[in-house]
Amino acid sequence: MNALNADLHCHSTDSDGTLSPAEVVRRAHANGVDLLALTDHDELLGIADAAAEAADIGLRFVPGVEISVSWLDQTLHIVGLGVDPANQALISGLAQVRGGRDGRAMRIGDELARIGIHGAFEGALRYVGNPALVTRAHFARYLVEIGVAKNVHDVFLHYLARGKPGYVEHVWATLEDAVGWIKGAGGLAVVAHPGRYRLSCAEMNMLFEQFRDLGGEAVEVSCGAHDGGQLLAFARMARKYGLLASRASDFHGPEDSPIDLGRASPLPPDLTPVWTRLA
Repeated sequence: MNALNADLHCHSTDSDGTLSPAEVVRRAHANGVDLLALTDHDELLGIADAAAEAADIGLRFVPGVEISVSWLDQTLHIVGLGVDPANQALISGLAQVRGGRDGRAMRIGDELARIGIHGAFEGALRYVGNPALVTRAHFARYLVEIGVAKNVHDVFLHYLARGKPGYVEHVWATLEDAVGWIKGAGGLAVVAHPGRYRLSCAEMNMLFEQFRDLGGEAVEVSCGAHDGGQLLAFARMARKYGLLASRASDFHGPEDSPIDLGRASPLPPDLTPVWTRLA
């Protein structure tokens, strides 16, 4: 089961990806993916199209979502796998989370204007596929377009990360809410790309303990954001807290992502893959 080419975290134009849901599915299939989850940010809109395309081409598909969470002073992401996209509590909760994105996006535009980058909000809108989801990635693509940075990674590093001139604080869902919405919709909650979070060792252990106690069940051990050392570190966390292991690219688009769909490293053979619990 660990050898299955599963990719359980990726994005489409319905959040901050550059390919439509159907295009994501076709690319995953062409790359030899056996099991795919579409997990757009705080949005379920693309699941129906992705599921229909997957059924047409014979790719096993799992409906998913990635929920933005405020925890301590960090923004974290919790992936939900196998959720019911018709669950009303999940739909309502995600609508609440999305509700603050427009205001944040306009404030990002204002902050960038303060350092001489004018028209960034309007420029970011040109990259938006879903008007309800203007994200930092859309700003990053615009800043690359106008030559402010050479790639999306550099934009985040110098302009949109915490402490940088275009960063705007925002309060998202609580960890308890995110895990509760996912479980209430019949899904499994997964800590997404934990290697990206700037947490001390004590804080990381606190996060995993709280997550497990709330009913969270898995962690992304192998993902596009993790190097080999991080893969081993979060394999140890999975063992320590009795969590299932997930594998994912966190693919956003051919030009934006460190790895392509289906290209994440294999999971360590002693871990139990999260897909053993997916119908």
